[in-house]
Amino acid sequence: MIENQDDHHVNVDFDERNVVAETNENFDLKRGLQARHLTMIAIGGTIGTGLFLGSGASIAQAGPGGALISYLVIGVMVFFMMSSLGEMATYLPISGSFNTYAKRFVDPALGFALGWNYWYSWATTIALEITAGAIVMQFWFPDVPSWVWSLILLFIMLSLNLFSVKGYGEAEYWFAMIKVITVILFIFVGILLDIGAIGKPKEYIGSKNFDHGTFHNGFKGLLSVFLVAGFSFQGTELVGIAAGESARPEKNVPKAIKQVFWRILLFYVLAILVVGLLVAYDNPNLLGNSQDVSVSPFTLAFKLTGFVSASHFMNAVILTTVLSAGNSALYAASRVLYNLALEGQAPQILTRVTKNGVPLLSLLVTAFIGCLAFLMSLYGEGKVYIWLINLSGVSGFIQWAGISFIHWRFRRAYVAQERPLEELAYRAKLYPFGPIFACTLTILVILGQGYSAFTSENGVDAQAVVAAYIGPPVFIALFLVYKFVKKTKIVPLLECDFDTGRRKLEEKVVLDIEEETKFWGKISKALF
Repeated sequence: MIENQDDHHVNVDFDERNVVAETNENFDLKRGLQARHLTMIAIGGTIGTGLFLGSGASIAQAGPGGALISYLVIGVMVFFMMSSLGEMATYLPISGSFNTYAKRFVDPALGFALGWNYWYSWATTIALEITAGAIVMQFWFPDVPSWVWSLILLFIMLSLNLFSVKGYGEAEYWFAMIKVITVILFIFVGILLDIGAIGKPKEYIGSKNFDHGTFHNGFKGLLSVFLVAGFSFQGTELVGIAAGESARPEKNVPKAIKQVFWRILLFYVLAILVVGLLVAYDNPNLLGNSQDVSVSPFTLAFKLTGFVSASHFMNAVILTTVLSAGNSALYAASRVLYNLALEGQAPQILTRVTKNGVPLLSLLVTAFIGCLAFLMSLYGEGKVYIWLINLSGVSGFIQWAGISFIHWRFRRAYVAQERPLEELAYRAKLYPFGPIFACTLTILVILGQGYSAFTSENGVDAQAVVAAYIGPPVFIALFLVYKFVKKTKIVPLLECDFDTGRRKLEEKVVLDIEEETKFWGKISKALF
């Protein structure tokens, strides 16, 4: 929102070449996120129930070796995608940036489709998380209706987002900290159990669980875990969403990207390795109900140490995970919707923000849509709700492919306009291999994620095929409708806009960096 200093009327210019990013001081979004916030936002966005509950199922499907390879390959792909995003986000730090980058460097129709695709993905995720939260709470309070807990959790998430972006960052920081400490503790305990240092009875387990079923189910198992690993890593791109509200994007964003990749890869790969060492791939516990905390590999490991309250401990951690995921979903979706409104691709009224820099109406609209999706979940296994879940999940992969492709065009246009590479505060690694590899692999995952629907024992499962592939047609429809209505064209390389909203080095505001010298800043910097 831009306020005219002469007449105090709202006047937002939606001209394609003159969209002013949130970096302009007239905008009300606040740069309140420090480096530690960005790092933990990205880490917290990926460490969730997929690791705490789903890691065992991954080993059951592909064996310990297959699961390790799948997570390693997807982790490398995510690194290249994040590297591409980092180059653009440090040069043009804009909140909810994906649709703006697509509009400037590819085609406004692609920006429209990516923006609404990403907004929908996170808005639906809110419903999924509050539903999961209700299941977690019923572990302790089985007689309380699930909708009561869902409303309470939604209220908590909304409250955390209403105060300020710094409030969101602090909440996400501590949520992520709990998850990271739990993973580190699990890896440490798992190694001690494996070498026989602790446990009842104490025995040396070693690598005997790798001696059989290392690559269970062959290629089919490997592919199935590819998909699970991809879904597990979704959320890392939140660094790009938050760049526009980072105090020092040219420094904090690259730092977050570098730290996040190695730490997440380390956490996931080591956790998968430890699970594979402790529990055989054919252990019936790994094949249990994915919503049952008692069969989580983490719970099993802690129980082996004699920790009788392991289930309660893990349930509390998973509740934190749900709050973290829902908190991030509401934040990301509201910023994307706000940016769509700035670009003239959503109602202009959604650009209104509070004095604390919160896009209030975008936040409330997103929460409302999340509630509607939640109401559909009350029908249990309804077809429409299953389709919504699949549409939400696949949209994350579509977004990754879009980011990689946009960056390929970004760099080509940058070079075509003879701009010096030295002006890039952060350069993507192994360009052009990086974005091409990430984009190609992501598309293959999108195409292959319905593989099992074609290979079921009863032939082709038509309903499963529709549920798996409903996402891409919706995205293509958004793109084509906008392109037809607005008659947009691919932006020529020499006409790509690199200047609007850019913060030049000599114009950067002197920012308060005392945060890094505070006690918790030092602790997080040392550990993470």
